[in-house]
Amino acid sequence: MRSNEPVRVSVVSPQPIVAAGVAGLLARHPDRVELVPTPRLGQPGVSDAELSVEPDVVLYDAIGMLRGDGRDLDHLVDHATSHVLVISHDLRPDLASRALQRGAQGYFSLAVDTDDLLAAIDSAVTGWVVGDAGEDPTVGSGVSAAAALRNGNTVGLSDREAETLSLIAQGRSNKEIAAQLYLSINSVKTYIRTTYQKIGVTSRSQAVSWAIQNGISPEPGTTRGDRGTGATAGS
Repeated sequence: MRSNEPVRVSVVSPQPIVAAGVAGLLARHPDRVELVPTPRLGQPGVSDAELSVEPDVVLYDAIGMLRGDGRDLDHLVDHATSHVLVISHDLRPDLASRALQRGAQGYFSLAVDTDDLLAAIDSAVTGWVVGDAGEDPTVGSGVSAAAALRNGNTVGLSDREAETLSLIAQGRSNKEIAAQLYLSINSVKTYIRTTYQKIGVTSRSQAVSWAIQNGISPEPGTTRGDRGTGATAGS
């Protein structure tokens, strides 16, 4: 990042109200943030000169994973130098997890206040890289120390418990989990209870939050075995 200059930030969202709202909050702090167009996504009306200026940080609305196929995120991850932070929606936490798995470096909730939003942006441009001492400071980072719990390995989740937690994080009901895993409802409830005990939570919402923070929520249709073990979200 350029020293003593505002962080260049772009907002990518299929929802105009989200894009305008986040941009509006950031525009109040020109000493800390400079809003710039998103690179190489082909927006109409963006000049070649503007496209040549890559942002330091891209704020990517997780709803883009629902409305599109994720190619715009793939492009940012694979071709831009920008740090990508996901704007997570509390009602669809699985979308943020999917974005992390596709290479986004962190996430924050759409419900954050301005101070936390600015802190998230600042945390993305600290220059921390894998191998540095200490935790990655990026908010919700997929390569933070918390992500070492990927797939629940270090808390002792069994494969079935990890699969159950993944489906909970996708918003599935007990009945839907039972049907997908070919289990009885009582067996599903048993796996849920033992999973909660191991990860230290007492409610479904807490379990979803833990899963998102630890990269355990896959895209619908994938399983723990499909993903392999030991990888960190965003790697």
